[in-house]
Amino acid sequence: MTRLERLQATLERPLLVTSEANVRYLTGFRGIAALLVDPQRVRLLTDSRFTGEARALTGLEVVEVERGLYKGIAAVLKGEVAIEAESLTVARLETLRSGGAELVPSSGLVEALRAVKDEGELESIRRAAALTNEAYRRLAAETFCGRRELDLAWRMHELFHELGAEADAFPAIVASGPNGAFPHAEPTERVVQTGDLVVIDAAAMVGGYNADCTRTFACGEISAELRRAYDVCLAAQEAGVAAVRAGVLARAVDAAARDVVEAGEFAGHFLHGVGHGIGVDVHEAPALNTEAGERLLEAGNVVTVEPGIYLEGLGGVRIEDLLIVTDEGAEVLTSFPKQLTLVG
Repeated sequence: MTRLERLQATLERPLLVTSEANVRYLTGFRGIAALLVDPQRVRLLTDSRFTGEARALTGLEVVEVERGLYKGIAAVLKGEVAIEAESLTVARLETLRSGGAELVPSSGLVEALRAVKDEGELESIRRAAALTNEAYRRLAAETFCGRRELDLAWRMHELFHELGAEADAFPAIVASGPNGAFPHAEPTERVVQTGDLVVIDAAAMVGGYNADCTRTFACGEISAELRRAYDVCLAAQEAGVAAVRAGVLARAVDAAARDVVEAGEFAGHFLHGVGHGIGVDVHEAPALNTEAGERLLEAGNVVTVEPGIYLEGLGGVRIEDLLIVTDEGAEVLTSFPKQLTLVG
């Protein structure tokens, strides 16, 4: 079955797909568009700028609507229609309602399909990970000390381009010294100093699919406390990776890593879930955190395992691998070493 046929088989009523990532996943089309999926019919709704491209690329029935897409969509909708509640702004929702259709909020219908990757998707992610591994290898051979965080982030961007990536998966995080205590730090003018830990979170995109990897480097010798934090984070990360396999509760992977951190001196300094799914989006199902409920991992899920320890005013450590979930365990795609790498 195609992706669209799999979706149709789950529907009780027509579904309006408005998430850009979901439209791309179902059709391959990246223009401004929405998808109206009935159990027996599929229509791609777009304006005159994209109709020719949409027909050529997708082979679907294409309905041309007026610009200002949502006003045009409202005129097409009839009766009861499910909508992707999480992808609609209030303004767009009100525009859709103006057409008189009965809109029924839904959540996760396409995302549930996206969570289990097919072999073509997995191959794109493997290629993205391979480029990411090589970029880290090349960056680690360079000097860090005396360079701005912004310069290191830009260098990763250059390396991804040189290696043939389609794009960066996301803007690189480079956080040195005390900035490493912020899990989602943005690169700054700060110059890397001897004695800093440097957290780098960066990855490539290939074929529309993303990788994800974080490594933490030491610029020269670091303090005993930072070294202990690194060792605990690495032990937690390895415990999380070892817990990944099909049939395991997603929250159990979080617990396997979190328990290691919470058992010692760095309790309370692991500030986020241990991981997330990845594919067309950098963050997608399944989430690996304490709120994951009874969600079980499935073979074909692609997830990260990325515990962190964040010490305000001092620094931080995060170590992240990218994994394909299998029945036997996990295929680890990120191969750059996790043992602490000293850079000049």
